[in-house]
Amino acid sequence: MRKKTASKRIITPDPKYNDILVAKFINSVLKKGKKHLARKIVYDALDIAGQRSKDVLGLDVFRKAVNNVKPVLEIRARRVVGATYQIPTEVRQDRSIALAMRWLITYANERKDKSMESKLAAEFLAAANNEGSAVKKKEDTHKMAEANKAFAHFKW
Repeated sequence: MRKKTASKRIITPDPKYNDILVAKFINSVLKKGKKHLARKIVYDALDIAGQRSKDVLGLDVFRKAVNNVKPVLEIRARRVVGATYQIPTEVRQDRSIALAMRWLITYANERKDKSMESKLAAEFLAAANNEGSAVKKKEDTHKMAEANKAFAHFKW
């Protein structure tokens, strides 16, 4: 090995909830360096989700949504001799959280709602109830990994 591996950056928790997961999500929503706007969008989405779910806090809805969307398995392409095989691999904890957040944002964007806040809140609530596009994406990923289980011996 020639170079050192990159060290993990320490992410400071967000100011409102003092939560690292929310801070990571804000950084994922962030566009063109406008962190203030990203924070406003996420906080408003959490408030809306909390109001719609009645007695549950918006932060709890968000955490449950991320946990329901986190993938356990994914497929990776690997070339062996002349063929490319889809090999199922386990997903690292930090990558599974990153994928879950990315899928939540992507599928919230595709929703037909007025504002990004309401789109995100709707996606949080759907994912917390094991519904919605982000959960479907996770299930599809798991199905693909299950279907390609025969090639798991190429993992080495």
